[in-house]
Amino acid sequence: MLKYISTRNQGEESKNFSEVVIEGLAPDGGLYVPEACPKISTAELEELKYVDYAGIAHRTITPFVDDSINSDELYQILQASYLNFSSEDTAPLKKINDDIYILELFHGPTLAFKDFALQFLGNIFDNLLAKQNKKLTIIGATSGDTGSAAIEACRDKENLEVFILHPHNRVSDVQRKQMTSVASPNIHNIAIEGSFDDCQTLVKAMFNDKELKKDKNLSAINSINWGRIIAQVAYYVFAYLRLKTKEDIDRVIFSVPTGNFGNIFAGYIAMSMGIPIEKLIIGTNSNDILFRLLATGKMEIGTVKPTISPSMDIQISSNFERILFDLLGRDGKAITKIMQHFATGKGFILEENIKQQLLRIFKAYRFDDDQTKAIIKQIYTMNNYILDPHSAIGVGAAMQYLLDNKKSNNCKIISLATASPAKFSYAIEDAIGVSPKFPPKLAEIINKEEYFTVLPNDFARVKDFIREKAK
Repeated sequence: MLKYISTRNQGEESKNFSEVVIEGLAPDGGLYVPEACPKISTAELEELKYVDYAGIAHRTITPFVDDSINSDELYQILQASYLNFSSEDTAPLKKINDDIYILELFHGPTLAFKDFALQFLGNIFDNLLAKQNKKLTIIGATSGDTGSAAIEACRDKENLEVFILHPHNRVSDVQRKQMTSVASPNIHNIAIEGSFDDCQTLVKAMFNDKELKKDKNLSAINSINWGRIIAQVAYYVFAYLRLKTKEDIDRVIFSVPTGNFGNIFAGYIAMSMGIPIEKLIIGTNSNDILFRLLATGKMEIGTVKPTISPSMDIQISSNFERILFDLLGRDGKAITKIMQHFATGKGFILEENIKQQLLRIFKAYRFDDDQTKAIIKQIYTMNNYILDPHSAIGVGAAMQYLLDNKKSNNCKIISLATASPAKFSYAIEDAIGVSPKFPPKLAEIINKEEYFTVLPNDFARVKDFIREKAK
């Protein structure tokens, strides 16, 4: 049976799926990873080629779940998780030229890719808490889309109390209103006077407060929670298989707009399972810590700059710890030392052999706001297709990779489209002079009353607020 360990692995016993999902963050401050990555064979992939999304997700996720949830229950959870997606194919694959396809991941309830993981995680919480007769206090940080997707997945659930921290005045109006217009009694929105990294640091501090964690039974809904990662692995498997039905390919490249490294880390897990992925391309905005890391080998925190792609306005890529754990031979002591040093703001430098291992898997590109708007305009002019700013960075990275590198024969690039352009209409209008069509589910929230509390970037103040409101 598959078990999980912490990346900081300080001699604690391994845990099962149910334990790591409920806990979210390990007691030693590390992130949970499986002791070994399950594999999927070429023969199995061939059999799955024409299976629907829920079926492919079921096969992908099953080996990670052990006996915490039986196979039939898991399938029912997955079906329920994707029931409210507006596309029949759940994640449609669109061709934009001979080399690049776009995987549309924005057809869920909140029009962002986070719905894939958070609808699943909300239903998983429901299942496990009902079995254990427990209640959870969920704490999460959002740079835009995680919050609304988490709230949509967890609203009105009796066993969950949800606190979502977002950077005050640093998310789009639509992103904010998707969160703050929800009047459910178990939902609490906190606007932090600071950056997303400040929000994320506060969340981690809550989990490191052992008394608070035990008293309020805290759990995480950010991508530090392993349950989110495995849900995202499924769409990499699905995308590869769908492309196989359209093209004679042997391998695939994925281009991913990413800030916190969670989305692209799911691609790394898909690669580790046996999906023939030739390269994972990282697209970043001006908050380019991942680009700088691959270019120099140094991971160093910079100042967060507000951009038109706010979900990537991040300088601390939490999930990078997971891949670093693999590259350092799963040495928990080494990871602990590095991450504690990084937390002081001093950064760290990778050894050359580790950097080269990363470069064999990843390639990174960065784009500022003007470049991002130019990509939006180029794709709209050539293809009559509108990209949101985050997705544009993914497509821009794919196009730049094609200019810089030769890819293998029988290989295509799939670029992940992570949000509906309607969520960033101000940037779209600025780029192409056309306003994207506003879906009814967004139009109805514009004039709704908002519910949120503005708090300073102060651990004690946020902790007191959570203690007061959590039942």
